[in-house]
Amino acid sequence: MRKIPVTETPYDPEASPPVADPGAATEQIADDPTSGLQADLDRFRDLALRSQADFENYKKRAAREKEEAIKYANSSMLERLIAIIDNFELGLSAARGEGEKSPIFAGMNMVLKQLTDFLTDNGLQPIDAAGQKFDPNLHEAIAHEASKEVPEGIVIRQTRRGYRMKDRLLRPSSVVVSSGPAK
Repeated sequence: MRKIPVTETPYDPEASPPVADPGAATEQIADDPTSGLQADLDRFRDLALRSQADFENYKKRAAREKEEAIKYANSSMLERLIAIIDNFELGLSAARGEGEKSPIFAGMNMVLKQLTDFLTDNGLQPIDAAGQKFDPNLHEAIAHEASKEVPEGIVIRQTRRGYRMKDRLLRPSSVVVSSGPAK
């Protein structure tokens, strides 16, 4: 709490300001109660309008946050499912070693297609980075490699596929980027 120095007089809203013209003083005293009430009314009207605007902004923000929460509700489950698909693809490449006519390879291929269709239906899109220009917003460079065939700044190969959910990056692609011809 602030202490008021002795030399300072406290504010009194009922007190009228000093007036130089005595005739105007009596006229101002008569108008003072209504002008004070009018000032209070204007202040409270402004406060009500501001409160109403704040409440409208709150409702819009809450609706936007709710919509976003619904839109990305499955993101954590899909993120965990991506790791399973990565391992499944590793198993599929091992089964390919037995031959592409193998019933195990064919069955695993069908299951992988079903999983990728499920992810696509839920708004998950894979990011294919090989041959693309390196974009730090979508790719995570894990190495640079000299290459005569691939220009500098272009992705040579992708070591782990990245995914995007609707307009959000869920996981960046891990890539090897060309550093141009060896020097």
